[in-house]
Amino acid sequence: MENLIGLLVLVPLLGAGVLLCGGRRLDRAGHWIGTLVAALSFVIGAVLFAGLLGRAADDRELDVTVFSWVPVGGFHADAGFQLDQLSVTFVLLITGVGSLIHLYSVGYMAHDERRRRFFGYLNLFLAAMLLLVLADNYLLLYVGWEGVGLASYLLIGFWQHKPSAATAAKKAFLVNRVGDVGLSIAVMLMFTTFGTFAFGPVLDHADRAGEGRLTAIGLMLLLAACGKSAQVPLQSWLGDAMEGPTPVSALIHAATMVTAGVYLITRSAAIFDAAPVAQAAVVAVGAVTLLFGAIVGCAKDDIKKALAGSTMSQIGYMVLAAGLGPLGYVFAIMHLVTHGFFKAGLFLGAGSVMHGMNDEVDMRRYGGLRKYMPVTFVTFGLGYLAIIGFPGLSGFFSKDKIIEAAFAKGGTEGWILGGAALLGAAITAYYMTRVMVLTFFGEERWRPAPSPDEPSAEPAAAAHEGAMPHPHESPKVMTIPMIVLAAGSVLAGGLFSIDDAFVRWLSPVTGHEEGNSPVGALTVTAATMVVMVLGVALAWFQYGRRPVPVTPPRGSLLTRAARRDLLQDDINHIVLVRGGDHLVRGLARVDHGLVDGAVNGTAAAVGGASARLRRLQNGFARSYAVSMFGGTAVLIAATLLMRAV
Repeated sequence: MENLIGLLVLVPLLGAGVLLCGGRRLDRAGHWIGTLVAALSFVIGAVLFAGLLGRAADDRELDVTVFSWVPVGGFHADAGFQLDQLSVTFVLLITGVGSLIHLYSVGYMAHDERRRRFFGYLNLFLAAMLLLVLADNYLLLYVGWEGVGLASYLLIGFWQHKPSAATAAKKAFLVNRVGDVGLSIAVMLMFTTFGTFAFGPVLDHADRAGEGRLTAIGLMLLLAACGKSAQVPLQSWLGDAMEGPTPVSALIHAATMVTAGVYLITRSAAIFDAAPVAQAAVVAVGAVTLLFGAIVGCAKDDIKKALAGSTMSQIGYMVLAAGLGPLGYVFAIMHLVTHGFFKAGLFLGAGSVMHGMNDEVDMRRYGGLRKYMPVTFVTFGLGYLAIIGFPGLSGFFSKDKIIEAAFAKGGTEGWILGGAALLGAAITAYYMTRVMVLTFFGEERWRPAPSPDEPSAEPAAAAHEGAMPHPHESPKVMTIPMIVLAAGSVLAGGLFSIDDAFVRWLSPVTGHEEGNSPVGALTVTAATMVVMVLGVALAWFQYGRRPVPVTPPRGSLLTRAARRDLLQDDINHIVLVRGGDHLVRGLARVDHGLVDGAVNGTAAAVGGASARLRRLQNGFARSYAVSMFGGTAVLIAATLLMRAV
């Protein structure tokens, strides 16, 4: 069984190599090759999962050393894999949801001339993410981490003929580089502290290191997680990343990139448990981000950007849960998995709507689409009910557990965190109902597609430009993945909760504790239902019972700020761009004034001294004779003086 672990990474990596290097001869079959490669990875993952199920709960870890990677003196690192309950959960999510997105992409990218390359990049994305979650040491994890960054850059900027897509790809890459620096520093600190990068020695001996060193490592790991998982303050890239093809958005938001930060924090649980300051920082980042993303999602008219704000908020819930320690680790991963189903379904549903609406993304130009796209309406609707926590659907089971764990933190902190989580649930119900109503209900607010002079959102739209949209259901190759994901949105949470199956499965790796909540589970559930109903009712009153203007009103100051992502780009420009500019100018002054001054001053002093000494070299023999006589006289005098003393 251990031999199959390496194949999980090797199969999609070979698929990417074949598709990217195979040339045009593979254009006709490349998309199917990429999809079959992803499906094969899922089958291998399912076999490994079944194998782990057949073992005792305390014997579900498989370690495989592939080769000695860096054997240099005291610096030693192996290329090895570790499969346990945590990593196999991610494997199934990555390959399962990833395979459905590959299948959906067959129809979605049908008219793109570079479809083979697109599927090669998708396979590369899967390989990098699988390497990240299967690595048995932080150095190899870092390789997968960087691979995910590369693949996201290639996919977000896939339509590089659009300046906005090229800019979004660069922005995502650069913002993530900030987080990557944090991970690299953390890895170096681990080596200087523990003498190794391997998970076992680092995590088993974490409590023996100094709290200050562990706090530094934890904060650097958190910085890395903020970059990959789009958490405050490194969240600015996520909305712009919607410039990529919609399947890319689904893959990034549901199964790969944004889940990496949650995995990193959960895998490093022993470090954060021994560093209370770093753990408190994780909680603060999660609580702030879940509200930040929800507020941003309320003001977006672009359907994909509204869902991007939603992802930011839902990942915030997961980070909050991970920051709660053993109270929340299990529920962070549980919500990550259920979120993978309903968020992938929502994004694929958004792509289906765009497919039928000449690639229009403005929800104010939609309306009444449920009559024309019944499958999309039902599957998107089930994802909507799951994310707002409708009773019985997946989000109800996973998000409620996080809210309960937040209250179980106890004291004033527990009330604050629980209140923030409840407020986030209310806002989630509001903005998702807004998306649902604007898209599928109300009057039809369609308009002709952009003129040929305007750049179309996607190459496939070129044939429809200037024509009135004719909404229609997507082909089966697109709707079948949506149906499967909708089924997961309905069933996953309930299946995980039967006899606490998910808790019992994951707790041997992450640990689990039951807190003493000041409010009971039934009270939390009732409060969550109340705020959900209030959010739905408010959104329906504003958008379902009133005419929707095609041009959005000016709105309040908060609305205008939310449309600009709560001024995150402005803040980044002031703090990072202008701040960096002033820093570089200051360093330049130091370089010119101090460093260059010291170097040039030394050179001038040597030059002046040599010019004065040069005067003694006049070429006259009598001058040299006088010098020799004088020197001899000085030596004799010095000798006599020393004897006298």
